[in-house]
Amino acid sequence: MAYFNLKQIQELEHLYKINLINSCSGFKSANLIGTKSTKGQENVAVFSSVTHIGSNPPLLGFFCRPTTVTRHTYDNIKNTGVYTINHIDLNNFEDAHHTSAKYDQSISEFDMTGLESEYKDNCKAPFVKGAPIQLEMKFVEEYLIKANNTILVIGEIQGLHINGDLLQDDGFINLSKANIAAINGLDGYTIPKLEKRLEYQRPRK
Repeated sequence: MAYFNLKQIQELEHLYKINLINSCSGFKSANLIGTKSTKGQENVAVFSSVTHIGSNPPLLGFFCRPTTVTRHTYDNIKNTGVYTINHIDLNNFEDAHHTSAKYDQSISEFDMTGLESEYKDNCKAPFVKGAPIQLEMKFVEEYLIKANNTILVIGEIQGLHINGDLLQDDGFINLSKANIAAINGLDGYTIPKLEKRLEYQRPRK
């Protein structure tokens, strides 16, 4: 088994260290966040840090890297208070990954990929057309992570669109049925399959 202590990790070659630390936490969510600037410019970007915060109220969070350089997604959310989260699947993961390229704010990633925007329910931010699960979000609050100057952005779900037969009778969403992707590290995409749902666990006697 390979082993790295903290000193060794800190001394690793930059790209090797990034790949190592980004993949050691396990599979991560694969989502596209759609926003629109106050000037009407659409933006869509891949994020692998969307996470459940709570169910009542329904809150999701994601992490933004330090704003020492322009972060179009973050700026648009702060200026408009509205954004969308769209699941990446087998059909669009390559285009989704390309949205990580650093385009000028005047260029929409929708125009540079095969991704298409669409609008629903008077939501001012664009959804990704064809995404199996689409969430309309409202910005709630943010927290600065002082250890590395990243920002945890927290939003409340305002609307939830779910394709086809993904939704089970008990509210469970079977992501496998839609070939929804997960990310291993920074650039490894996989399509997980549901093995089994287990019952609520109680202490054994």
